[in-house]
Amino acid sequence: MTLLNPHAAVRVEHQGSEAQPVIVIDDMLAAPERWRDLAAQAAYRQIGPHYPGLRALVPAAAAIEMRVELAALIGDTFALAPVPQVFECYFSIVTTPPEALAPIQRLPHVDGLEPDRLAILIYLSGADQGGTAFYRQRKTGFETVDAARFPAFDAALRTGVAEHGLPPAAYIAGDTPLYEQIAAYEARPNRALIYRSHALHCAHIAAGTLLPADPQTGRLSINSFLFDPPR
Repeated sequence: MTLLNPHAAVRVEHQGSEAQPVIVIDDMLAAPERWRDLAAQAAYRQIGPHYPGLRALVPAAAAIEMRVELAALIGDTFALAPVPQVFECYFSIVTTPPEALAPIQRLPHVDGLEPDRLAILIYLSGADQGGTAFYRQRKTGFETVDAARFPAFDAALRTGVAEHGLPPAAYIAGDTPLYEQIAAYEARPNRALIYRSHALHCAHIAAGTLLPADPQTGRLSINSFLFDPPR
C-alpha cells in the first residue's frame, strides 16, 4: 500500500551556519484522514520523562512502510546508505500547559547525539497550534550537538543559566539570552519535516494556545525516529 502522496511538494532547506538539511514535505500522506482516524482510536499515555504530553504507538507495519517509501529521498539528502531502521514511532499530542513545564522542557533540545539518527515529524493538526523551530546556542555557536560537542554545550548551558536564570515557564518562541532561533516551520496539516535528531529544536507554541488531550482537536503529530543502535 502506498502511504505517501505521489503529488506531494518536496523541498530541501539548508538552515543556519552549519547548513543542516531539513526536508519539508507538504501534502505528504496520501490519506491523512485515515491516520487521524487511527490516532483517534489509539491509547495514549506518558512515554518518557521529557515529552510535554501524551503518546501512543503507531502500528509498526505502517511506520516501517513509511520509512521504506522515504528511504531514497532520505538517503540522498543525508548521505546515508543504508538508511537507518525505525527505532520508535508515536502519535503525539502536546498537552502540558506552559506553567507546568519542567525547566528542561523550556529549552531547545536534541533527541540524541548521533549524527545518523533522524526524526520524521508529520503534523496532523494546524498552524494555530504552533510548529517547530530550530536554534543556535549563542555561547558556542552550536546548531547541532554530538558526543564530541556535548561537554562544551553542557558547560555553556550551565554558565548561561547561572548568569541569566532559568527560562520562564513557557514554550520557547524566538530568541532568548541563551539561544538564537535560526529557522521556524508552521504546523500545516499533512506537512512533514525530516531532520537530524541532534539539531537543536523545540516545539514553537505561542502563549495562550489551547492544548487539549483530544487527538481530534489537540496538537497531534506523528513522530518517527530512525536509528540503528550499536550492537
